[in-house]
Amino acid sequence: MKFTLIITLTLLIFNASCQENKKNEENMKVHKHSNALIHESSPYLLQHAHNPVNWHPWGEEALIKAKKENKPLLISIGYSACHWCHVMERESFENEEVAILMNEKFICIKVDREERPDVDNLYMNAVQLMTQQGGWPLNAFAMPDGRPFYGGTYFPKDKWIGVLKQVSELYNKQHNRVEEYAEQLLSGISQMNLIEEKSDNVLTAELAEKANKNLLNAMDPVLGGLNSSNKFPMPVVFQYLLDYSILSKNEDASKQLYITLNNMAKGGIYDQIGGGFARYSTDKQWKAPHFEKMLYDNAQLVSLYSHAYQKSKNPSYKKVVYETIDFLQRELMSEEYGFYSALDADSEGEEGTFYVWTEKEIDDILGDDSKLFKAYYQVGKEGLWEKNHNILLIRDDLKSIAGKFQIEEKEAEEKIKASAKKVLEARGKRIRPGLDDKMLCSWNALMLSALVDAYNSFSDEKFLKLAENNARFIQDKFIIEDQLMRNYKNGKSSINAFLEDYSLLIQAFLDFYQSTFDIQYLEQAIKLNEFVLANFRDPKSSYFTFSNAHSNELVAKHIDVGDNVIPSPNSVMAHNLFKLGKILGRTDYLEHANQMLLGVQSKIQEHPAYHANWFRLQLNELYPSYEVVVCGKNALKIKNELNDTYFANVLFAGSTTENNVLSVLQNRFVKGKSLIYVCQDNACKLPVEQVKQALVQLSQRKDK
Repeated sequence: MKFTLIITLTLLIFNASCQENKKNEENMKVHKHSNALIHESSPYLLQHAHNPVNWHPWGEEALIKAKKENKPLLISIGYSACHWCHVMERESFENEEVAILMNEKFICIKVDREERPDVDNLYMNAVQLMTQQGGWPLNAFAMPDGRPFYGGTYFPKDKWIGVLKQVSELYNKQHNRVEEYAEQLLSGISQMNLIEEKSDNVLTAELAEKANKNLLNAMDPVLGGLNSSNKFPMPVVFQYLLDYSILSKNEDASKQLYITLNNMAKGGIYDQIGGGFARYSTDKQWKAPHFEKMLYDNAQLVSLYSHAYQKSKNPSYKKVVYETIDFLQRELMSEEYGFYSALDADSEGEEGTFYVWTEKEIDDILGDDSKLFKAYYQVGKEGLWEKNHNILLIRDDLKSIAGKFQIEEKEAEEKIKASAKKVLEARGKRIRPGLDDKMLCSWNALMLSALVDAYNSFSDEKFLKLAENNARFIQDKFIIEDQLMRNYKNGKSSINAFLEDYSLLIQAFLDFYQSTFDIQYLEQAIKLNEFVLANFRDPKSSYFTFSNAHSNELVAKHIDVGDNVIPSPNSVMAHNLFKLGKILGRTDYLEHANQMLLGVQSKIQEHPAYHANWFRLQLNELYPSYEVVVCGKNALKIKNELNDTYFANVLFAGSTTENNVLSVLQNRFVKGKSLIYVCQDNACKLPVEQVKQALVQLSQRKDK
């Protein structure tokens, strides 16, 4: 019986292998060109699998080939939703004349920056050092061992041909000079990773206030967001403003936060009929987005709007959260409850085609109801965009629109909602933007935190169920033999996780534990944290390297401390160490977090917007931080009542049973009672049984 089963299994594997080989052979026949990328799983790499360029994936094989043939590396980095990456592909990488030159002079490597942020970090740092600019597509030239010596971003075809010829000639005729420059550049990259940890760094309220003023001065006081010609949602900056405004009672910070959230929610950057945010706005008004939708943006914005709703009870924030999660479920969630990476900006060969409308199209769909819909969403007015198309956005409140049409506000709301549903159904029949269907651990971790935050804010069991399913997916697909993996697609994970993945998953599991008191998530967070301490610690500082410190795959290690659209993994780790230190009573973790925070003090002062997650951690030092411990049969019910309020600087721990190993829960159970302990600096106030009593204790704080 066992022998028959083995034969059957062997035949199945053999047949599957034959089918895969046949599929690859058919691809070779259908397409004039194929390269080594046909064996990759990344949608971005697969987009280039039939270029006439002999692309290789990043790896030892390509570097060995470069050394053997004594050719420089051409490392081209992008991602599937990148508009200008597609433009450069059409202009240059699909052109046979250009491809012949690239193949003859270089070993060409294609990199998906989302799969390999470690490779992207190295060559982005190099290009920024050389040109003071960065972006994607990123095109770097390197020695056969990977040391960069030249690079840039997007090049038009004619200029690209010139660059290829000049770089090749320089490499071959002035090799020693190129070698010398590569060494100097590598030294410069290494210097970028040095963080001067001065022993005399201190945390003071005066310095913090100065940085706060610098941050608020960097904001657009009228339209919100950071004051620039393009507007990127920066969730970590806005989250800082929320926490700071609560703790400091600073009205300017509160005002700036709500101006930003309101304008984003009303702008074209938000998909008014389908939910979800685009990556950024190409103008100051949040009107015209760059239309790709990224999982990491939307996950963090779900968390942000959930927290803002807890504080303000603004119903429009609840609407944004529900609609965005609906979008994520509908368009980015797999049957396994994992979340895909992104939707492309382009469809039918043009940017934004899927999302914009002519007046006639709206009239044809809605008939007599189109006038109200068009007035509300600014069709033919401020929504007018390119080629007589409109981006749907909101400028007038519902009450004023209802007044213009002489109907009740509730009736106007119902009519607009019904019309939006019809327009969304019509949009669903269009050619859809491309889907980047790889799944990344760190981005799924952000989504897990988002679902937990939405559950905390709205007590909606469907969000908790989604979170549980997503957590199970992460545990099953990304954690393999106690080691974390970066990517997952088609049943396979092929890349070891980076610090970004570990830090954000630890954060997500800590969020889940604090919401549900389910000890398994805390235990997993502890285990992952121990792995990071053992394998990512930089031997020369208190910080962590982006890739495993024991790996020698790249020519330079990267230490990422700057917060951007996604907070830096080191700032997230500092938060994790602080939280675990408080929950577990580990003073060594607290000291480590404080040491990391002290080391970036000058950076916080100089660029607070790009170190906002560190600034959030600093709030725990400047204002009282609490641990709230809830024990007893009704612990979860009490926690849900506490969720009606948004707390800054508060950690939660608890259990419904006395059988718990956590020291923070020891001697806290009283038979027949459910008690709330409000604690600060290892000292607890008298336990109380009512949430309103605990809220009074939490409000009676003394600033540090």
